[in-house]
Amino acid sequence: MTSFADITTMGVGGPIAHFIEPTTRVGLIEAVEDADSKGLPLVVIGGGSNLLVSDEPFNGVVVRDARRQITVPDEAAPVEGGDRTVHVNAEAGANWDDFVAFTVQLGLEGVEGLSGIPGTVGASVVQNIGAYGQEVATSVESVEVWDRETKTTRDLTPADLRFGYRYSALKASMYAAPARPADRFFPTPRYVVLSVTFVLTHSAEGAVGYGQLAKALGVEVGDRMATADIREAVLKVRAAKGMLEDPTRYTSPAMAGTKREANILADLRRLAVVNESAGIALGDDGLPVPDRNRHSCGSFFMNPILTADEAAALPEDAPRFPATLPDGTPGVKTSAAWLIDHAGCHKGYRVADDAPAGLSTQHTLALTNRGGASAADVETLARAVQRAVKDHFGVTLVPEPVCVGVLSDLDAPVSDLDS
Repeated sequence: MTSFADITTMGVGGPIAHFIEPTTRVGLIEAVEDADSKGLPLVVIGGGSNLLVSDEPFNGVVVRDARRQITVPDEAAPVEGGDRTVHVNAEAGANWDDFVAFTVQLGLEGVEGLSGIPGTVGASVVQNIGAYGQEVATSVESVEVWDRETKTTRDLTPADLRFGYRYSALKASMYAAPARPADRFFPTPRYVVLSVTFVLTHSAEGAVGYGQLAKALGVEVGDRMATADIREAVLKVRAAKGMLEDPTRYTSPAMAGTKREANILADLRRLAVVNESAGIALGDDGLPVPDRNRHSCGSFFMNPILTADEAAALPEDAPRFPATLPDGTPGVKTSAAWLIDHAGCHKGYRVADDAPAGLSTQHTLALTNRGGASAADVETLARAVQRAVKDHFGVTLVPEPVCVGVLSDLDAPVSDLDS
């Protein structure tokens, strides 16, 4: 029996009663509709990188879209002197980094800065993923969805999707308030993504839009570089933070076929190089030794958005950035990583020396499975971090992953979810 531990990047979670992998558009819609008609709990999962599920058996349906085709309906090469716009359509089950690699290899600009983010194309628009000066929202033309309420397909525009920082109307449909699950559509949105059409630019060069990335490339922010070079630099910067998924997970039978083999092999080579530089030899199976810092959900807590009075109560050196509160009034965003570190939960923090869950040794925002952890262990760590930050600064951190059966009694404050 497949478990959430088998199909999530954190590697925790209980057994699944019904695990379905539809290979057609109709099959995907039927699987969702069948679960809904029977009143069964439903999880539509992508790469499992933004999901934390309890250790208890999940007596519902988990659907993983096995459609992974990426197509280019336009001319593959630009017309001389003409429009350099290129549309690319990807089915929701396509691995996100497969999509990025495909566009870079095709000589397209627009998503190269989003290299290495785990998950699928479908999940990318739910979360509005972003990194290193780019957001998926800026490249989306339309999203085809199945509306679980009206039981129809719809094509949603960026205006319909109401993209914000790590936010979309799709994500909003799951929550009654920040981190408070809606009664009806949770943990799967009302709108299930079927495919996404992106609008990119035919160019072998892209703009370097982030300081840390510019430093890695030895250029200035705004300079243009080959998109292939930008992609490699992003992957190196993410690897240094432990913010890449562990490519050895794709050797598991539960993950077979979910990512293109050529890209898995490239990721394994990159991990082997990183390990070699740290003096870590290959494992007995000939594969790179897994990096436990990568067994996570990525950034686990969202950056809080505070009122001016709340922000004024923070120490003078706490990071502060302009932001907007849910009611449209000005707010102040601060850094969850800074709060965690200054509350005494430093890199590598564990609730006990032998605890199997701990903060990444490279990044305080990542909660990691150090080996043999359960969802309960991760929850214990999350609550310890939340408590420390609350005690020190009066701020309650809100988890970024979708949490099913864990961390469900949080009294949620204002957060990025509505920014």
